[in-house]
Amino acid sequence: MQRFDIICPCHFGLEAVLKREIQDLGYEIARTEDGRVIFHGDADAVVIANIHLRTAERVMIDCAEFEAKSYDDLFEGVKAVRWEEFIPKDGKFWVKKASSVNSKLYSPRDIQSIVKKAMVDHLSGVYGISRFEESGSDYPLRVFINKDRVTLGLDTSGDSLHKRGYRPEAGEAPIAENLAAALIKLTPWRADRHFVDPFCGSGTFAIEAAMIAKNIAPGMGRTYTAENWTNIIEKKLWYDAISEARSEILKDIDCDIQGYDIDPHVVAFARENAKRAGVEDAIHFQQRPVSDLSHHGKYGFVITNPPYGERIENEKTLPVIYGDLGEAMRRLDTWSLYMITSYADAERYIGKKALKNRKLYNGMILARFLCFPGPKPKKRMI
Repeated sequence: MQRFDIICPCHFGLEAVLKREIQDLGYEIARTEDGRVIFHGDADAVVIANIHLRTAERVMIDCAEFEAKSYDDLFEGVKAVRWEEFIPKDGKFWVKKASSVNSKLYSPRDIQSIVKKAMVDHLSGVYGISRFEESGSDYPLRVFINKDRVTLGLDTSGDSLHKRGYRPEAGEAPIAENLAAALIKLTPWRADRHFVDPFCGSGTFAIEAAMIAKNIAPGMGRTYTAENWTNIIEKKLWYDAISEARSEILKDIDCDIQGYDIDPHVVAFARENAKRAGVEDAIHFQQRPVSDLSHHGKYGFVITNPPYGERIENEKTLPVIYGDLGEAMRRLDTWSLYMITSYADAERYIGKKALKNRKLYNGMILARFLCFPGPKPKKRMI
């Protein structure tokens, strides 16, 4: 089976989480770069990565990497690639996206045009035709240029992998599913510990936690561009991977995952999303303000995405919201708090300094992941 370098982009600052996920699937890491992890694998690895990775944005086959300091260099570098190994005679191919950082080649439109022309020039010689009907399957290409180093990635995923398929309805400011999963994985939470999101919105944190607890592969309920690439990936690989993933779901898991929101309509949306994700039996959603946050258990986790002020709440209401959260956490004195926010005074109104403060982006908003770990549970005596 043909071997590839497989590129998986992710949120900046969360590369280590994705790297660990890939290693847990049994694959060898080639290298880690800002915003992406590259690993070695075959066609089966492409399928497994798409279906199982919780924190990646997409899965791409690395077709070529080369240096280009001019558009002529770019044309010749692309033309030299053996595109017939990836794109059949009737394939529909185009540059889906081009990005450039610190490079002499800075125009995305020009990059897209030149790459397409070079691909046509090469494939015309191979297939002996001057005009391509492009009536077959889609083969979208993504071009990344960083300091004049060009990477050509064939996009196997299509829609971003954060689109699990369970969230057609979302709150006003939803967090991406793959970002929520990555943030959960940055905490010590495990399925046998209490979990509460007091600003649950569309339910993303609670749903991702429940999918982790039940070992539900995040990509089982969606489709992929590469499903139709029978010249590279056998259809059987997709069927087998989905079947195996279904057999690994933990159906009788006993976990305590809760989501609260002050808006009853949002809570109703969250319940529907959980049902679509197949985890409605693992989550308790309830209309409740953060001021009423309480729990009978000990050593639990509050993992949440509270209002920031940019899009939802007026700045004047944020001190009250964060103050209420801080007061609740003082009542839950054995619990840990982990939250993503861009509110500069979050720690001030919560009433203590975060032990860790990780900068990252939630969409286009620069935010921080604040970590307030509680005490560890006492070891059980044998």
